[in-house]
Amino acid sequence: MTEDGHEQLRAALLAKKTELAERLECISANLQRGFDADSKEMAKELEDSEVVDALGNEARDEIRKISAALLRLDDGSYGRCLECGEPIEKQRLAAYLYADECIDCARFDERRRVRT
Repeated sequence: MTEDGHEQLRAALLAKKTELAERLECISANLQRGFDADSKEMAKELEDSEVVDALGNEARDEIRKISAALLRLDDGSYGRCLECGEPIEKQRLAAYLYADECIDCARFDERRRVRT
């Protein structure tokens, strides 16, 4: 990867990380607001809070994956599958910048998770 490509990738990863951090701030603010005293409304708000909390967990997980991708970029292992060591397809990396597995290993892991 060229130095220019390396810096463009770093910029894209950092931009995504910033976007997710901002989204996480909004989610946290939403979760900290009070609930309505009406019991029906409170039940709906609690349900909504659970959904918002799940979105927050997804954002935190994505931030963690981006941070790991930035470390791999720094140590030169970015673009290699953590499972088999083979290069990750360019199309996969273009669609999923912080992919850490090739498509074959990712599919294998997904099938294993479904069985468990």
